Amino acid sequence: MNPIHLVETKDRRRFMADLLLADESETIIESYIDDGSFYTIHLDDVHIGVCLFVFSGEDTVEIKNIAIQEAYRGKGYGKQVIDASCSLFYKNGYKEMLVGTSNSSIENLAFYQKAGFRFHEIHHDFFLQYSEPFYENGIRGMDMVYFRRPLTP
Repeated sequence: MNPIHLVETKDRRRFMADLLLADESETIIESYIDDGSFYTIHLDDVHIGVCLFVFSGEDTVEIKNIAIQEAYRGKGYGKQVIDASCSLFYKNGYKEMLVGTSNSSIENLAFYQKAGFRFHEIHHDFFLQYSEPFYENGIRGMDMVYFRRPLTP
């Protein structure tokens, strides 16, 4: 499998279409797009997605948005991005990584557990702030389910 590369970039809004793959609300994305560190994801020289990390504590990094384009999903690249980012942030002194996803995102709930995350906490009614309700797998997205992964060498 070819390795992926994370490339830090300042031109975040150029990648709104990618960000919308992981977050249904452009208004919500605008509320955090300028926060933290933003990376484009490349497979060799091909752009395949984005990830945005925020720093919620002295030793905690949170995946705020991670999106792999449809054609590249299910091939292990998302797991490579998680592993590469965990290594990067561990080397920068962070001790844990958090990520949140909707209660309705069954595939994401499985993906994060397979990537070494454990259930951490639930923010009830989090997605009620979105202007329009959304449904995945026949389930209304209402609660944010947070996962935690310790960062180790």
